[in-house]
Amino acid sequence: MISIVVCTYNREQYLPKMLESAANQQCTKADFELIIVNNNSTDSTDELCAQFLSKNPNQSFYYFLEENQGLSFARNRGIRESKGDFIVFIDDDAFLDENYISELKKYLIKMPELVGFGGKILPYLECELPKWMSKYLSSLMSIIDLGTEVKLFTGSKYPIGANMGISKKVIEKIGAFNESLGRSGNSMLGGEEKDFFYRIKEAGIPIYYFPKMLVHHVIPAKRLTVEFIKKQAEGIGLSERLRTKKSGEYLKRSILELYKWGGTIALWFIYLFKMQPSKGTMLIKFRYWISKGLWA
Repeated sequence: MISIVVCTYNREQYLPKMLESAANQQCTKADFELIIVNNNSTDSTDELCAQFLSKNPNQSFYYFLEENQGLSFARNRGIRESKGDFIVFIDDDAFLDENYISELKKYLIKMPELVGFGGKILPYLECELPKWMSKYLSSLMSIIDLGTEVKLFTGSKYPIGANMGISKKVIEKIGAFNESLGRSGNSMLGGEEKDFFYRIKEAGIPIYYFPKMLVHHVIPAKRLTVEFIKKQAEGIGLSERLRTKKSGEYLKRSILELYKWGGTIALWFIYLFKMQPSKGTMLIKFRYWISKGLWA
């Protein structure tokens, strides 16, 4: 069985559609369970979830309140409450394709006992992309499209939290999410997914990309503002500082940052040559904000 874990915090605008996308799966009821973890939302999340559960009384849908604030706390609560052999984490503003479970089930039949995986994430745009947005910033929108074939996440690549999963036995091998990392309330701290999947890779566990494991992720207008990108980038830098200082890799990560600066400057010249200076300039700003968080 597959356990779908949805951790939610103040997303009343998108949560009902997300939950309906789970309820409308084209598969048998026994194929999956849905675990909703409310991380102290202050909006109408509690009422919306109650309504949803009352509309689907015969499904394996469950609701929990996690009072420890933070996405890592909420995800770990979902892990503890899950009964499936595989656990999938979906953002509360991502909508499952109607064949999500049936396609995922086909992939997992062929997988080893210890495995990590992630799927395709396509944008659900609420406005046009700004001129300064480039493919090098697409990960900030939690977009992943590695094509139509199953493949391994290699190098520094790993699944994104809007659509990622593991076999439950992975937790026994490498542990759960680091609760000192990750979003908490309205903060932009992150790093928990990178820390988690890097530990999986270090344990020699394969991490696969499944193209038909498809979700559509909401990209609201506010997420495409310079102010939001700045806050997000500084959060990435701070998260990397916390993560690497704990693992003893801070110097290595600082040296890597210098290499990233070299690549960013090269891209600035490329975009300048292409007559797209705003894209190059935003990449320079983005790298500066990350470095500021990393080296502050």
